[in-house]
Amino acid sequence: MSRTSSPLLIVVGGTDPLYRGYCVEQVAAAYPIALIDTKPPTWQQHLVADHEVADTHDPSAVVAAGLALAERHAIAGVVTWDEYALVPAAELAARLGLPGNSVAAVNACRDKATSRRRFAEAGVPSPVSARVETLAQAKVAASRTGFPLVLKPSSHAGSVGVIRVDSPEELAGAWEFAAAGAGGQGPEGSGILVESFMGGEEISAECVTFRGVTTVVAITRKEVGFAPYFEETGHVVTAGDPLLPVVAPVARQAVQALGVTDGVTHVEMKLPASGPGLVEVNARIGGDRIGTLVHLATGLDLPRIATDIACGKAPDLTPTAHRSAAITILYPPAPGILTARRLAIEPAPQHPWLHQVVWLHEVGDRVAPPPEGSVDTARIGFFIVTADSPATARQRLAVLTGALTLTVAP
Repeated sequence: MSRTSSPLLIVVGGTDPLYRGYCVEQVAAAYPIALIDTKPPTWQQHLVADHEVADTHDPSAVVAAGLALAERHAIAGVVTWDEYALVPAAELAARLGLPGNSVAAVNACRDKATSRRRFAEAGVPSPVSARVETLAQAKVAASRTGFPLVLKPSSHAGSVGVIRVDSPEELAGAWEFAAAGAGGQGPEGSGILVESFMGGEEISAECVTFRGVTTVVAITRKEVGFAPYFEETGHVVTAGDPLLPVVAPVARQAVQALGVTDGVTHVEMKLPASGPGLVEVNARIGGDRIGTLVHLATGLDLPRIATDIACGKAPDLTPTAHRSAAITILYPPAPGILTARRLAIEPAPQHPWLHQVVWLHEVGDRVAPPPEGSVDTARIGFFIVTADSPATARQRLAVLTGALTLTVAP
C-alpha cells in the first residue's frame, strides 16, 4: 500500500460492531486510521486506510504490526478501547515515541492488586484487599476482611468472575466461580482478590486526562443485577449530574495515584454512607455503550477526545448538549432456546427519544442468564433512549420493557 499524505492513527483492536463500532466510526470521521486486529477489516473496511493482522493481546505482536505500519506511513498516535489491548498499545506508542500513558501506568490499572496498593499509598478510599492464589489463602484473608466480601480476578474486566460472599459457608462455592473466571484473565495480574464489600449506589466517573490534568466530564449511574454477581443491566448519564463535585476529587486522586497522564479513563466507584470508594480504574472508554450515552447527554465525543490526546492535541471539552441518555441491557428470563424476540415500539419519527434498538441474538439461538451464561450468551440486546431528565429516561426504558416480548424454551 502506498504511503498516505496524512499521518495515520493506529487503532488496536476494539472493533466489535455493536459495542465498539461507534468508536471506530467517530474516530475515522476525523483521522485516517490503520487497524491492528486479529483478522482483516470487514464491516469497517471503508473506514480503514491500512491494516495489519496480529494478536491484539500480545505486546510483541502488536509492536511488530505497528512497526510494519510505520514503515509504510507516518503515524500520529496509537489508541485502543479494548481492555486487554491496553498494555500492547502502550508498548507500541512508547516504541514509536508517541504520546500516551506509560506501560507501568497501564499495568497498574490492569492489575487490580497493584491498583489497591497504589490507592492505599495515596490515601484514595478503597476496599481492604488481599491477593490470593488458593482457597486456603482466601479463607485466611476472609478472616481478616470479614463478611460480606467480594472475590475478584486480578486482571479481568466486565465483572467476569466477580462474586459477593456473605458467609464462610459460601466461600468454597464462590471460590470455584471466581477461579473459573480467572482462568481467562490477562497476563498483567494473577490470582484472585479478596476484598471488603462496599455498599451504596454504583457509579462510574468518565474522566479525561491531558498531560497530567484530569477532568471528570460525566457521571454514569449504574444498575446491577443477578446478585451475588455484579452483572451490569443498565446505565444513565445526565449532563451536569449533581454527583460531579462529590465524585470528581476522588476520581482525580485515583487517576493520579496510578500514574495515568493521558487519555480517557472509566473510574468505577461505589457510594457508601462514608463517601465515594474506588472499585477500579479502566484506562479506556467505558463499555456497554457508555461513550454513546455521554455523547447523547453532553455532546462530548469520547473516542475523538481519546484520539486527540493520543496524537498530542489538547481536547475540546466544551459540552454541546444538556440532557439524559440511558441504556437497558436485555437478559433472557431463563436458560434455553430463544423462541420469540419482539418489540412493539421501534425507532421512528413519532419516537424521537428512542435512539437505538440492538439485538445481539436471533430466534433459535441458545441463551442463558448469569451465572450460566457468558457475556456472549447472557445478553439478548439493548435499548438506548434520550430524555430531558434521568427520571423521564427511566420511564421511557420502562415503556420499552413493557412492550417487549422475550420467550425462551427449555
